[in-house]
Parts: sequence; structure tokens; C-alpha cells
Amino acid sequence: MKEYFPGIKRVEYAGDEKRTGLCFRHYQPDKIVAGRPMRDHLRFSMAYWHSICNAGRDMFGAETAVRSWTDTPGAMKLAEERAYAAFEFLDKMGLDYFCFHDRDIAPEGETLAETNKNLDHMVRLIKKLMADTGKKLLWGTASLFYHPRYVHGAATSPNADVFAYAAAQVKKALEITLELGGEGYVFWGGREGYETLLNTDMKREQDNLARFLHMAVDYAKEIGFTGQFLIEPKPKEPTKHQYDFDVASGIAFLKTYGLDQYFKFNIEANHATLAGHTFQHELRVARINGLLGSVDANQGDMLLGWDTDQFPTDLYTTTLCMYEVLKMGGFTKGGLNFDAKVRRASLQPDDLFYAHAAGMDAFARGLVVADALIRDGFFEEILEKRYASYETGIGREITEGRADFKSLEAYILNKRDIPNESGRQEYLETILNEYILKA
Repeated sequence: MKEYFPGIKRVEYAGDEKRTGLCFRHYQPDKIVAGRPMRDHLRFSMAYWHSICNAGRDMFGAETAVRSWTDTPGAMKLAEERAYAAFEFLDKMGLDYFCFHDRDIAPEGETLAETNKNLDHMVRLIKKLMADTGKKLLWGTASLFYHPRYVHGAATSPNADVFAYAAAQVKKALEITLELGGEGYVFWGGREGYETLLNTDMKREQDNLARFLHMAVDYAKEIGFTGQFLIEPKPKEPTKHQYDFDVASGIAFLKTYGLDQYFKFNIEANHATLAGHTFQHELRVARINGLLGSVDANQGDMLLGWDTDQFPTDLYTTTLCMYEVLKMGGFTKGGLNFDAKVRRASLQPDDLFYAHAAGMDAFARGLVVADALIRDGFFEEILEKRYASYETGIGREITEGRADFKSLEAYILNKRDIPNESGRQEYLETILNEYILKA
């Protein structure tokens, strides 16, 4: 049988004392943390589009990546080669899950009927590979942004025929996600936004987007798909302003249109920074509203203003991410999908393995540190003390709804001093450093 990554063995744990070589230094799949094996907490997933389909091309230059399947003649034959390569990579990397767009796994034909036939062929192959290896589909989605038909959007397009095509495409994508046992389905509105309001009926576009999502919910019920629907926020790029700008605007949209009972959020770190937020901010907003579903694990370059999709290596970010995940009780139908790509200059096949190992180690370490923080109750104790004034007296009256403007005025009118206590941010950051270094 053809080997797509020759010379690369299955990546194993070697311990943090090993400074060089391809191995895990912190990720131990079966190590128990907070009552569960690491692999069950982290639920790592490979992004088919970046790891298998991406060959190093960018807007300024041609493909650079050395991949054994790149020159395979014929679109369907290439799709098959990619599938075999994907499952070899999953096995050697020790990843339990993968994610895909419909157009990642099968090429588009001249008609939708031909495209669906291509998908059916590839789904049969992938289903067999999943059965042979035990790998699972974390979530599926449809590419509603790449083809020129989606130049003005998909569900928000001014062209009703485009809306219809997108609906048919999502219908098929839901069917194959169900057939492959996918645990979720993601809607990323890559072009669901506008370039200028001079030619945009914003109300109609948002109404149509809501209609589209309700249709998806109805069809999922019809076919028996019980996976989690997920919205993936992103503020800009490729359109100037996308309607799913961030989690807060996403919550407002879902509640306005009665969709909040069906959807949660798939939160990407790099998208959070593009929205002017920290990754933890977006995770926290989703968590406290009961809407944190899954995570696209990557990071951006702080010196660049676009979605660079780098592999996550920042331990502060991974620690605070896993803190939010553990505080919500852990993933159920979500996980950590590496929506990340190696740099264009990292062109050798083994670079793909080193990149994933770096991300897996960073999140494994983050999990251990987050668990220690929660077990020790450090931040919980800080919060309890900081907001203690709301547990007694006038604060309790406010919390329980027994206070009003008149009673609060009477309480405060003759008070001479209102002392505040320090927020102690620098101290807290110092303690967080110590946990990351020593937990």
C-alpha cells in the first residue's frame, strides 16, 4: 500500500525533557486530567482544507508544499489520493477527528447533480477509511464562499437562484455529515455581509439568512440529524463587514430570529483578534450564555491585520481557552479543530507533523494548568472577594431585585466616602505565570 508520508513514524509522547525531534512533550492521550483522559478533554481534529488540500499557495505566489499527491492527474483521482493521505496523517499524528467542507473532499462538477455524484463516491471511500481506522468526523460544512456564484454572498445574495443553490448544497452537506456520523455542522458566513451599504438591503439580507438557517433546522429534523449546529463568527475578510461579526452580535441575531435554541458557537482564536477581542473574551461570552460549542484552534500574527491561521503555541491563550472549556463542563459534541496551516516556507511533509505536535502540546499543557487553577480555586476566590459587597446589605437587595432608584438614593445620599479596592491585575498575571511555569 502506498505510503504518503514515508519515513515518518507515529508520533509518541517522549516527555518534556526531550528538546528536539518529532514527539509529544506534554500531550499524553490517556493521562487522566480532571477525571477524564486528555484525548477526551481535547478532542483534537484535523482541518482537511488546511492540512490536506492546502499546498502553500497565497495571493502573491504559487504552491510551495512538497506533497506526494499534488501532481495526481484527474480531479477525482486526486480526491481519492488526498483521502488516503488524510487518514494516514490522522493515524500517524494520533488525531481522533477530522473536519471538512464538502468541496474539500470532492471536486465540483458541471452541474450540482454531477457534484453530488462525486461527493457520494468520496463519502463511500471515507466511510470505509473511518471504519478501518476508527477516526471520527467532528463536524462538516459547505463551502459557500469559494465559487464565483457566491461573489455577493450565499443566503444573503441578492440573486434568489444563488440562495436556492446554496440551500441545495447545504442539504447535501447535511446528508453526508449525517452519513459519516458527524457530531456537528458549522455555518461560516464567509461572504454573508457587504462591501458597501450603497447597494445593500441589510434587513432583507439578514431576514433571508435567518430563513436559510430555519430551513436547515427543519431539514435536520426531517432526516434525523441530531448533531450540534454551530455559527462561526468572523468580523471581516473576505467581505468588509460580515453579519456574524462576533459572539455578541451572533447572540443578538440568533435571539432576534428565534434560532438560539438550535445553535451554539464555533469560536476561532484568529477571528476573535480580528474583531478586536481576545480569544478568552469570545469564549467567555459564549460560555456564560450557554452557547459555547466548539473551537477552531489557531492564532494570528499580531503584526498582521488578516487571518493568518497559524498553529497555536501561545501557552497563555491555550491555558485560558481550556479554563473556559473546563468551566463549562467540557466539550460534548465539540472539540479543538486545528483550523491552522503551516507557513508557506514550511514546505516539507514533516513540517505538517511538527506543527500539529506543537499545537497539541500547547493545549495539553493549557489543560493541565487550567485544571490546577480550577482545583485550587484561585480565580474563583479572587472573584468572590471582589464582588462580596453584593452578598450582603444593599448589594444583596440589588441582586435580589428589592432595590430601586429611590431606595438606593436614600442609602447613598449622606455617605461621605466610597472606598474601592485594587484590581491587582499585575499580581494576578504574576500568579498565572507561576501556574503556567510550574503546574
